[in-house]
Amino acid sequence: MQAHQIMSRRVITIRPESSIADAIRVMLAHHISGLPVTDSTGRLVGIVCESDFLRRSEIGTEHKRKRLLSILLGADRIAREFVKEHGRTVEQVMTPVPETVIEQTPLQEIAALMERRNLNHVPVMRADRVVGIITRSDFLSAVAGPLTSAPAGLEDDYQIRRSVLAAMAGAAWQPIGLNVSVRGGVVTLRGVVRSETSRRAALVACETVPGVREVEDRLCLQPVRPDPEDDYGGGDIVSLQAEPSTIDDEPL
Repeated sequence: MQAHQIMSRRVITIRPESSIADAIRVMLAHHISGLPVTDSTGRLVGIVCESDFLRRSEIGTEHKRKRLLSILLGADRIAREFVKEHGRTVEQVMTPVPETVIEQTPLQEIAALMERRNLNHVPVMRADRVVGIITRSDFLSAVAGPLTSAPAGLEDDYQIRRSVLAAMAGAAWQPIGLNVSVRGGVVTLRGVVRSETSRRAALVACETVPGVREVEDRLCLQPVRPDPEDDYGGGDIVSLQAEPSTIDDEPL
């Protein structure tokens, strides 16, 4: 999937010279947690989010550091924090030059970006214009769709079995001696797994196959083989074998 398939197309923006009171009123009125900031030409210049109001002088949450730490952090950083915590306009509290994506950006890349940069909002651009915005709740809705909608047509048991086998083919956690049987959409798994984590992975692989109604877990956990030295007190293990007997046929 790509950005344009899950993004919110109705994007509410705000100007950098607007007051933070106006920004807060807009966010509360529309139940949104972030606003792209655009200038008079419509160019994206920043984004203002709920997190920008965590440290504010009005509620006593601004940074209060001892003099020595302030010296170590440097005057520029302390000055920037002061502006963000006491500023009255959107431009003073917003995050400038926000991360953006285009409409064709794969969701995998967007998820990695949001995870890596700890982002809750990513504007979607077309040239230099904002055409959408993606939030973490958009991912929630995208995941919910396939889970809550009924499949167009249930796969027959044969196809389900093939899909289950394909879902686990080549996986490092695939059960040893895997046996899959399907009846009426109910999958029964047999085999040996190396750990409980491998068991859970095998079950999830089955549950995500279209048409599967239930999964019967008959997997066995592979026993841990004891160290031979623990059983025999250490040292070399010598295998003793009897000499094969030889029977000569005597002439009658």
